Amino acid sequence: MKTIKIYIMATFLLMTGACKKSFLDVQPLTSVTDENFYKTPADGYKALVGCYDGLQLIWSAGVSLPVASEVLSDDCFGGTGNSDGFGYQMLDEFDKARSPSDQNLFGSNWSYYYQAIYRCNVLLSKMDQIQWGSDTALKNTYTAETRYIRAFLYFDMMRLWGHIPLLTAPSAANLPQAAPDDVYKVIAGDLKFAAANLAAVPYGSQNAADHGRVTKYAAEALQARVFLFYTGYYGKTDLVGVTDKTAALSGLEDVISNGGYDLEENFANLWPAASLANYAGEDNKETVFAIKYTYTSDYNGNIDGNYWVVLLGLREQAIFPYGNGWGGATVDPKLWNAYAANDTRRGASIISINDENLAFTNQGKQREYTGYYVKKYTPMINADGTALPIVNGNPDFQIGQFQDYVCIRYADVLLMAAELGSPNAQAYFDKVRKRAYLTNFVSLPVTQDNIMKERRLEFALEGIRYYDLLRQGVSVAAQTIAETASVLNGGAPATVTISASNIMATQGLQQIPNTQITLSNGVLKQNAGW
Repeated sequence: MKTIKIYIMATFLLMTGACKKSFLDVQPLTSVTDENFYKTPADGYKALVGCYDGLQLIWSAGVSLPVASEVLSDDCFGGTGNSDGFGYQMLDEFDKARSPSDQNLFGSNWSYYYQAIYRCNVLLSKMDQIQWGSDTALKNTYTAETRYIRAFLYFDMMRLWGHIPLLTAPSAANLPQAAPDDVYKVIAGDLKFAAANLAAVPYGSQNAADHGRVTKYAAEALQARVFLFYTGYYGKTDLVGVTDKTAALSGLEDVISNGGYDLEENFANLWPAASLANYAGEDNKETVFAIKYTYTSDYNGNIDGNYWVVLLGLREQAIFPYGNGWGGATVDPKLWNAYAANDTRRGASIISINDENLAFTNQGKQREYTGYYVKKYTPMINADGTALPIVNGNPDFQIGQFQDYVCIRYADVLLMAAELGSPNAQAYFDKVRKRAYLTNFVSLPVTQDNIMKERRLEFALEGIRYYDLLRQGVSVAAQTIAETASVLNGGAPATVTISASNIMATQGLQQIPNTQITLSNGVLKQNAGW
């Protein structure tokens, strides 16, 4: 009997500390072998939960993609503490000279992404070993969910690094980086399979316990997002021959017609810090797919919290309802000024120290202070000043944050469908804008430029803007992001300079962690510009 010791390399295939929300609550396993596991559908379910848990892990150390993509965009600076290292400035300015020692800024993320992919590949390789009986539909469902998760992971990695090893089976081989098209072919194939094999269960009919699980509609929406990024960034007409524009739009129209989703009536109600008692809640009717988090994280294996949201909080000061944080990704005033005064999304998306009359006194501890912070994702306190993780029983506010990350909202489905040329494009476009302006709404024509402007305002600070820029062309992204701006470092005037030439040199991609290049004995090659 061979014990499956490679689980340890993958930080456990089966989660040792499951999320305590909905379907992620399963009993952990302490010892499994080839012979006593992957036999029953229940075993498959537990392994599937482990794959979902991989999504909780990927941003628990290093730099999370939701934060990194905002720093990389034109909407945020690096921020953090005035006495901290300059890793986030290196990201913001696409310049390794800003922090030469930070050659492994994404090192933990790289490892966690591959650990999560390993979990998916193991489960997929064992599907035929499980005794499904006549329930082939369940097998197809678990396979589809697993392949969606793998596609989600690989899409993140491709947008971050662009050149990565491709593994579609459990392996410890020292592989070179694959051609981008080879990776995208796997992503596209996984999403096509998921969309075809997941049940069409409308939002209102889904069991509450299943919220957070992949749906047919999440697969169709992600398929369109991948199509738009790939065809834009690489200048192609279809997604590696697997998905064309017609198929991508058809999937979105299916979500709109049959998915049961809708926009929340009040934009602010999507975000807990913007709405408080009026918060629509997690898994509301606009959530197409989210990564679930809970407050039960500890230092004994329960890595199920939102570890990155604390980075975005006000620098070392709590002011109700905003909690203490590390001041990362300070918001560029250009974003605040991009909104019309009557756009309800501005105050719901951004914390404005002056406009909200906040008695913030820690400018001296903040690097790249602008007077603006992220509101959509920020740690929170209750009225008596207690951090919400502590209210829920977790004594550590740093690892106990639990706001879910909403990866795909229904508004994104509408705007992607408009962009892809739906016959209903004007109605979809207007629907999103009417919610933002309420009684002050004025219709605008559906053009590519107007859609991109609207996407910036609608999805600001949600980790989408940078990739919307990049898919318009690296040169477009470079010229849009480049600027010389005035900020305060430790309370003193300072300047941030972001050069378009640095973005062009890197093609918008990030460093391959140097430790991984070393471990590969040079098989992995560093990205250009780094």
